Amino acid sequence: RFMVRETVSGPKGLPRKNIGSPGNLFETLRVLGSALLECEDTELVQRARHSDRAALQQLFVRYSGRVHAYALRSTGRGERADDITQATCVRAFAKLDSFSGRATFRAGVFSIAVNQTRNAMRRSLSHPMEELPEDLSSDAPESTSWLRGRLRRALEELPEGYREVVLMHDVLQMPHEEIAELRACSVGTSKSQLHKGRARLRMRLKELYEPART
Repeated sequence: RFMVRETVSGPKGLPRKNIGSPGNLFETLRVLGSALLECEDTELVQRARHSDRAALQQLFVRYSGRVHAYALRSTGRGERADDITQATCVRAFAKLDSFSGRATFRAGVFSIAVNQTRNAMRRSLSHPMEELPEDLSSDAPESTSWLRGRLRRALEELPEGYREVVLMHDVLQMPHEEIAELRACSVGTSKSQLHKGRARLRMRLKELYEPART
């Protein structure tokens, strides 16, 4: 049986951790990888503060994709997701001096993205998302457009809290601690809503998938 009995030291500020098992090993690697990215972000932010265009470009490339994916899954509109991504990056770059200490650039960007998305969705309450046609027979089951349509419908039907936590965790890849802080809830509540949201999403996708197969 694979077993590693040793501890590893992470970047400064991270405690030594007993690896012990493959599960702990993978979790340790994830934590260390995240910490290393934050170290790289700190360097890029320092350079960007001094008008280093290459650093700004690297930060944009690193985070704009996930921000856009989150906004698109949340709103269902490509143009709206473009606007949210642009607004998020503009605001994040304008606040570079505020990202120090506990306020990492990654956490700051995702916090802005979530708030921008919430505001966009509030403004669009009087203009609900276009309905998906019931007859999507022109799209073959399992085609990209067919799967995207079903996923969009399933996400729309999730309670707002579940949907937000699922997208924050699975698309933005935010840890539960940051989700809980941003949503003003406990870590336990965040984990519970993620579990319930995923379960409902799987169930609804199965319901939408099975009729198309018959």
